Amino acid sequence: MLTLSPVIAGCMKWGQWGAKFSAQQYQQIIEDCLAAAITTFDHADIYGDYTVEEEFGNALKQNSSLRQKMQLITKCGIRRFTSNRPGHKINSYDTSKEHIITSVESSLRNLRTDHIDVLLIHRPDPLMQPHEIAEAFTILKRQGKVSHFGVSNFTPTQMDMMLTAFKIEFNQLEVSVLKLDPFHNGELDKCIQHQITPMAWGSLGSGRFHIDDDERNKRILAVAQMLAEKYIANIDQILLAFLFKHPSGIIPVIGTTKIDRLKSAYEAAKIILEREEWFMLWRASTGHEVP
Repeated sequence: MLTLSPVIAGCMKWGQWGAKFSAQQYQQIIEDCLAAAITTFDHADIYGDYTVEEEFGNALKQNSSLRQKMQLITKCGIRRFTSNRPGHKINSYDTSKEHIITSVESSLRNLRTDHIDVLLIHRPDPLMQPHEIAEAFTILKRQGKVSHFGVSNFTPTQMDMMLTAFKIEFNQLEVSVLKLDPFHNGELDKCIQHQITPMAWGSLGSGRFHIDDDERNKRILAVAQMLAEKYIANIDQILLAFLFKHPSGIIPVIGTTKIDRLKSAYEAAKIILEREEWFMLWRASTGHEVP
């Protein structure tokens, strides 16, 4: 049984797409996360235009004992058109058995590890064949290269299709107080139905709360501030507590480059909102009372 930390450190912006961490900075934030009991790290092969996994792996190479203390998630299935992938003519998806296995082999080399804890198909591929994906997963499981499998951004019907061929354990979705669709479109229902753990990317709104003149933002932040005062917390922690309240067991992916924000997110798991408080945030987001 795989146990992930209550929040996941999202590594997308640690490299070329964000902070451009040095090798020393990678090692420092990894060690700081582990010291704070944040043991799960979220990657994708494409992050930083195919560079972040290798940079993270170089930090692990400097201290190989770190790998035994963490769980590594990575994703595959997107082929980006970028200068270090000259064979890619356009952005596209590829969930063929060959591509999945080749991507995993590359991720293992880059991350300097002999196994990946969780492999996700990054985006639904209109050409995906669930039994071919299942065949790739079965091979990787048998070889000991991947321990657990899931998907990302899959709809309930796409989940049903995958479940005809293979047991899916995770679905990484955009979920937040600003992205309520998964609460009523069946995505989280499907997770409960099949004991699939949802991970939430964009769990703090992906920066959209910085739009000051947005009336919806103002409503949400006003309620969050009131609750923050009650729980002696900050606004981000209240917005994460909104996710933690859901019975599907949402695990937020925190895509920050700041260790203080990661530690703060971890502490948010201790806040248990009352049911009416949860619906106050829901009402602020939707702009109306529930029917």
